[in-house]
Amino acid sequence: MPNLLTLIHYLLPHHLLSRCVGLLAEGSLLKNFLIRNFIRRYKVDMNEAVISDPLEYPNFNSFFTRELRACARPIASDEGAIVSPADGTISALGLINDEKILQAKGRDYSVTDLLGGDQNLADEFRNGTFATVYLSPRDYHRVHMPLSGQLQKLVYVPGRLFSVNQAAAKAVPNLFARNERAICVFNTEVGPMCVVLVGAMIVAGIETVWGGQVCPNIGSRTIRQTKYLEKEPPIQLATGVELGRFKLGSTAIVLFPPEAIELDQNLRADSAVKMGQRIANRVRHS
Repeated sequence: MPNLLTLIHYLLPHHLLSRCVGLLAEGSLLKNFLIRNFIRRYKVDMNEAVISDPLEYPNFNSFFTRELRACARPIASDEGAIVSPADGTISALGLINDEKILQAKGRDYSVTDLLGGDQNLADEFRNGTFATVYLSPRDYHRVHMPLSGQLQKLVYVPGRLFSVNQAAAKAVPNLFARNERAICVFNTEVGPMCVVLVGAMIVAGIETVWGGQVCPNIGSRTIRQTKYLEKEPPIQLATGVELGRFKLGSTAIVLFPPEAIELDQNLRADSAVKMGQRIANRVRHS
């Protein structure tokens, strides 16, 4: 009964549930039990992790956002490669139709809404290219740079915390433009690039490598912008370098301007991807 499920989704106390889970995930109480059961259920390969012993993690979140060995996710070295920012599944990808982004079959939403109402920024991506990667609980939860770039600004947008799985994407209108999110804007050799980290139900937080925790921003109901244009030294991150992380599963959306990149034609909705895997190629320089 999709209508009933959708109604329940709307009525749940998103933030309260997520913050309660966050407190549990940050504490040491039951952490060994939670980690062991998670590994068993999702068949986590701890040999990929820098810290392979589950009992060495101080809490569940440190395990969930565990660092992987460098060899576990090789970064595509093809000239001009754009790489997947995360492990996960492609929810949708393709061309932006004027300013409409495909959310799921039969549903789309606007770039302007996704970017917190910033029309000038949204205009940069009108008729551009996007890729949406859904990170399930079993996936590696650090997000990396699809392409080398210099950080221009970070925008925090408050919102709901709907689930972001495929069922929710099909059922909840404007899902990614309604959820709490962190918008990371970079300047690259093909022009502007946005990596949008979308919060979700039970996600205990979103962090960046340069500024620490962005979400939850408890009590905030206003958009908050931090500019880095004049920061010295500038924050320059190479292709494949970590930019942030999710504490529990969510979604990363990457935006490029028109005629800047060409997506890998083998990728489709529901394609599994690994961080560092080539998903597109650069086609022009700014």
